[in-house]
Amino acid sequence: MKVGLFVPCYVDQFYPQVGIATLELLRQFDVAVSYPMQQTCCGQPMANSGCEKDAIPSYHHFVETFQGFDYIVAPSGSCTYHVRKHFDVIEQSKPVQHVRARTLDISEFLLDVLQIKRLPAKFPHKVGLHQSCHGLRGLRLGQGSERVGTAYSKTEQLLQMVEGLELITLDRQDECCGFGGTFAVSEAAVSAKMGKDRIADHQRNGAEVLTAGDMSCLMHLEGLIRRQQSEIKVIHLVEILNAK
Repeated sequence: MKVGLFVPCYVDQFYPQVGIATLELLRQFDVAVSYPMQQTCCGQPMANSGCEKDAIPSYHHFVETFQGFDYIVAPSGSCTYHVRKHFDVIEQSKPVQHVRARTLDISEFLLDVLQIKRLPAKFPHKVGLHQSCHGLRGLRLGQGSERVGTAYSKTEQLLQMVEGLELITLDRQDECCGFGGTFAVSEAAVSAKMGKDRIADHQRNGAEVLTAGDMSCLMHLEGLIRRQQSEIKVIHLVEILNAK
């Protein structure tokens, strides 16, 4: 099995430790993973801004870069969702169809492909899980409260494998943090208020650490936490799953 590691551009530029943790985590399971150096942005920021036609060259470049891999794995539900759902605007050649079908969020890959049952990770802290909208409602990594059915969460399932970790119960398990890509720019005041509400939920329920599978959401929340001078730490899911 050949796996290509896709690291979103904002992770590469601002949170490289998340990309490193993802690589180290995959290697724990003897996965033949490599990082194509020519990779660039998947095109999501342009598409979110109403400029999807300008993003199409990025779509083609992504396909050219990753078409030779069995799976493409990313520590980002939003970027994974973008490749799977938005690359429908280009010609659906076999390479495009392959890349769209085989691009997975790290939690999907660990549970659905590798079917892991345990992790060697240790993280003795009270953790609050923010379930990002693209992952929750786009990729169906969990059961949104608006849907009728059996409750589940792939990210929560992975966190429960971590020794010493106490997963706290939030009042609002699946509420948006307010980031929403360019929504945070066009509706800054609303975005900030939504983020503050999410942080307050974690504070109220005793979280020491706030985690999620999308660094974009965490970046938004971390900025608000710093302004509030709160003691809550913000850590990406893969950093916890890779913790020793």
